[in-house]
Amino acid sequence: MLICLLHSVIALSSGALMMFRMKEIYTFTHGIETATKLLGSTPHDQLLIRTSDSFSGLLLFAIGLFLFMVSFIEDMDFQSFFAKGCIFLHVFMAVWRFWFERRVEDLAWDSVRQTVGDILLSLSWVFFLVCSWGEKYD
Repeated sequence: MLICLLHSVIALSSGALMMFRMKEIYTFTHGIETATKLLGSTPHDQLLIRTSDSFSGLLLFAIGLFLFMVSFIEDMDFQSFFAKGCIFLHVFMAVWRFWFERRVEDLAWDSVRQTVGDILLSLSWVFFLVCSWGEKYD
């Protein structure tokens, strides 16, 4: 339950920030010069990027709500199945960042940090599986 709640808080806060404060997040994480490039150069590009960031934030917020709901399910088989799916998603994101995102010049230095973050998040689910297997056989 604790791991689901922790991931839920991370997803809810990240999603809310992505929807409403993306310019500040880009500036904080990438610096002013890179943030300006990432936000687009024409009004049309800026609108498309803001819309995309808002939908991504909304999706992340919805995932946070879903994680919150899942944290209260007591069926260990479902929790195990859900944790395996989360591990798969985090590993897939790490592979995506390693193979594709690092090729984008403005994001290359940041992709390593995000890849490590994805791996650590997947390891938290692995830790959950190991703990639940220990409880299952006690």
